[in-house]
Amino acid sequence: MKKASLFTLVVILASSLLTGCGSTTSSPSTSSNSASDVKDPATISIAWLPNNSGDNEKEFRAEFDNVIAKATGLKVEDKLTTDYAIAISALESGNAQLGYFGPNEYIVSHAKDPKIVPVVVESGDSGTLTDALYHSRFLVKKGNEDQYKAGDSFDIDNIVGKRMSFVSTSSTSGFNMPAAAILGKFTKLDKWKSLTKDDLAQGGSDKFFGQVLFAGSHQLSLVNVLTGKSDISAVDDIDVAQYVDLSQGKDNETGAVYTVKQGADAPFNTLAGAQYEIITSIPVLNTPVEANSAALSKKTLDAITQALTSDQTTADTKIFAPKGAKGSVFVQPHRFLKVEDSWYDPMRKVLGYSK
Repeated sequence: MKKASLFTLVVILASSLLTGCGSTTSSPSTSSNSASDVKDPATISIAWLPNNSGDNEKEFRAEFDNVIAKATGLKVEDKLTTDYAIAISALESGNAQLGYFGPNEYIVSHAKDPKIVPVVVESGDSGTLTDALYHSRFLVKKGNEDQYKAGDSFDIDNIVGKRMSFVSTSSTSGFNMPAAAILGKFTKLDKWKSLTKDDLAQGGSDKFFGQVLFAGSHQLSLVNVLTGKSDISAVDDIDVAQYVDLSQGKDNETGAVYTVKQGADAPFNTLAGAQYEIITSIPVLNTPVEANSAALSKKTLDAITQALTSDQTTADTKIFAPKGAKGSVFVQPHRFLKVEDSWYDPMRKVLGYSK
């Protein structure tokens, strides 16, 4: 059963269930969660994770804020952080009214308080939800990939005892999806049948990993593997795409090799030419722009949704930039689409959450 494992099923489930959810385009279910007498704050605060808090995305954030400000008539400010937990807590507490985190982060927050709701999600290249996904990937430095091969294909059998770099325990693609893949494969073995997600967050001679690092961002997790601080790193595709070029293979597929661009911004400015290879790639439903519907009126939430899903925003190259462009968060030819909480049910199943 080396090949046929729940690890494989994680990948299949995440991809196949996309088709069943692809036609969901109805309005976010804010009306039942937003009291009609919610008073809007004078200033709407948007919380951003460390991945999106850098100076290289400053112009994008300013334009995104401008769209919200024009739609609502309210002042908009950013809450920038170097810590996942602080950003998420800001939205949950109402100190921020909007946030852009990850599917796992959203699912956990919504479970705590159903007033945390998705507003819009970025489409795929088709302009629909059918291909609205990104990727969680296990990466190794180019030259070290052979030790993770089983015959002609890659396998994660040999990751035990390695130095592993994750992003944050809150991160969907930087911890929770990789953890689900590892547990799905290794808990079938007697030695690891009691392995838990918490175990994967700890390193040591008697642990699954020899050492575990938490980089705090996808960019720094990639830096860890390129500089030899980790043997393997969990890194998504979207947060590092602007710094690298595809050099070999197909984008986001196992065996694909990427090279850091000449002139790449920090933290890759000293790593031009460094290469890494994908040994595993897992599809993940796209991240929502989410709201605390107890902190914004339904009228304001509807105005935000309408503005973000408009053709004008879709055509705004400061928001939907060319793929790989500096400062790009959302990319062409994508657009924002309205979603309901139920769209994330497939992720709940993969990650082991009950609703």
